[in-house]
Amino acid sequence: MSIAIKTKNREIHLQSRPDGKPSSGNFTLKTTELEPIYEKEILVRNEWMSVDPYMRGRMKDSDSYVKPFQIGESLEGGCIGRVIESLNKDFHEGDYVLGNLGWREFWKSDGNGVVKIDPELAPVQSFLGVLGLTGMTAWVGLKRIAELKAGSTVFVSAASGAVGSIVCQIAKANNCTVIGSAGKPEKIKWLRDVANVDEVINYKETDNLSEALGKTAPDGIDVYFDNVGGDHLEAALDHMSDFGCVVCCGMISTYNATEPPAAPRNLFKVIGKRLRMQGFIVRDHMDDRDEFQQEMGRLISEEKIHWEETVTNGLENAPEAFIGLFDGDNLGKSLVRIDATDK
Repeated sequence: MSIAIKTKNREIHLQSRPDGKPSSGNFTLKTTELEPIYEKEILVRNEWMSVDPYMRGRMKDSDSYVKPFQIGESLEGGCIGRVIESLNKDFHEGDYVLGNLGWREFWKSDGNGVVKIDPELAPVQSFLGVLGLTGMTAWVGLKRIAELKAGSTVFVSAASGAVGSIVCQIAKANNCTVIGSAGKPEKIKWLRDVANVDEVINYKETDNLSEALGKTAPDGIDVYFDNVGGDHLEAALDHMSDFGCVVCCGMISTYNATEPPAAPRNLFKVIGKRLRMQGFIVRDHMDDRDEFQQEMGRLISEEKIHWEETVTNGLENAPEAFIGLFDGDNLGKSLVRIDATDK
């Protein structure tokens, strides 16, 4: 492919802002042209991209910690690609790189914010999951926010998801008692048989989540790792031990809400129990990346961390993979394998 020729590039654009749960009509597949690379730039062909619940928040036209997606423009997110052209001395053709320009086949960059990865260390897509920001989110939430101590009782909502499944296993590796929630039999089986979670609650088959949680944690919960919010947060507050910590990572139950949720109705318990509730954004902790990767590498080598990937093939099916997050279709990390062709 000549550096003087524009590259035909398929991209997924935001067609309209979702009202409630996203649908396929909110997305459209477009073919655009990418300008040739110039001095110090690289051209990357994407092979993998990530779909994550936080992207739903960027589809709203509202202030947040990251700017919203724009109507008629390409979406973006974590991706792994291979350099196919380079005018940058720090990158060579064939290098695998981690970037944030997913939802498209090709992208170019001056190298700012692009990280080379070693495909000999692990499958390249794992750098979007267990060895990437997903795994680091789990690690930071437990180690930096909760200041996890051995012997703690840890409750994890969405325990079979991308982040939750790693949270469970890091906690187990630190000699904690772990309780997870999930909503499908195959996910519950995986949590018990692979992640070795001590107790699993099927929240879809439970009339009273707080009561079920109380039975599995009769001595209270020291750390609640919240990926769901809503009724899960309310149940956790009922059973938190004094001076416990609620790690606010995500609240997927509210992302598609068209009206403000009622729960948690017992937020006052934060006061009486002297709880610490803290939200966090993993990108605020990038100075910890080396320590995270060293520890995660050790846990993987000791076979204390296992991970699952739910893979959707084809860029055109990325919206379907994203929408499936809100139906609980994924076990572990949800990824799209992009089938790009040399245009």
